[in-house]
Amino acid sequence: MTAGPELVCPAGTPASLRAAVDAGADAVYVGFRDATNARNFPGLNFSRNELAEAREYAHARGTKLYLAINTFGRAGDMTPWRQALDDAARIGVDAVILADLGVLAEAAERRPELRLHLSVQASAAHPAALEHYRRTFGIARAVLPRVLTVDDIRRTGTQTSVEYEVFVFGGLCPMAEGRCYLSSYATGKSPNTVGVCSPATDVHYEERSDGLITRLGDFTINRFAHGQAAGYPTLCKGRFRVRGEEQHIFEEPTSLDAGVVMRELVDAGVAALKIEGRQRGRAYVAQAVANMRAMRDAALRGETPDVDNLSGLAEGAQRSAGAYQKAWQ
Repeated sequence: MTAGPELVCPAGTPASLRAAVDAGADAVYVGFRDATNARNFPGLNFSRNELAEAREYAHARGTKLYLAINTFGRAGDMTPWRQALDDAARIGVDAVILADLGVLAEAAERRPELRLHLSVQASAAHPAALEHYRRTFGIARAVLPRVLTVDDIRRTGTQTSVEYEVFVFGGLCPMAEGRCYLSSYATGKSPNTVGVCSPATDVHYEERSDGLITRLGDFTINRFAHGQAAGYPTLCKGRFRVRGEEQHIFEEPTSLDAGVVMRELVDAGVAALKIEGRQRGRAYVAQAVANMRAMRDAALRGETPDVDNLSGLAEGAQRSAGAYQKAWQ
């Protein structure tokens, strides 16, 4: 365990988990291969046996294992979420990451041995909310939404006893997590119930003579010339014709990279620094973890981190510090 903020890293497969551990992760977060997990992509995630093996691998190397059970429970059938909590306790994960109020209540009442972390999907963005979750469910940590400035984060820490975790690299969501329903308009499926904001079953790529079209449900999200890198189609990063011009009306494809404010985040007292990307491959995981660990360690020494090593992993080859360096009102 590091003396500074914990580096919490993603793993969508056992191979990625091993890559994260070997690259220096302090903790790795994963999900089951079912609807309880908010990265419920085909071909990803862990069976119960794989999770038990992952725990052994991680713990043997001093790395913690967190399990995301962070979708919203289904009315009339909470069985998958209850089973996930039971299996998490049986396997012995170091924490579960929860968002749904009912699942939090189940965990607090039925599985008091589990350490509870509040998912970013709960969208708790101020001290009063964090203290409510602590008093009601006994959460130990909360992942803060990607809409707060460094000053917001620092002020939050002075008004709550809850540990707070922040994202430092990966996908940059332009909406407040847990409150985005854009994908539902295109697919009829809520991100917080099916697990992904653009379900793979609704994603289509269409080759045409003039290039590639990406679609989500019945909607065209983007057009790419032949040979141009095509991103995964999400409504918030699509291009649309507005007043006669084609443009990104929500946000251009870009990645969060908080390296430029790493020292400020460390000084703000964050308990953990989180890398996003459970849907990415093990090469991405290994490189992102190694470089973010180096930045974190440099910040702990009072040095300015080298922030140029992750440009090749950024979505659309663009990086942003997001709301951490908010310049708008």
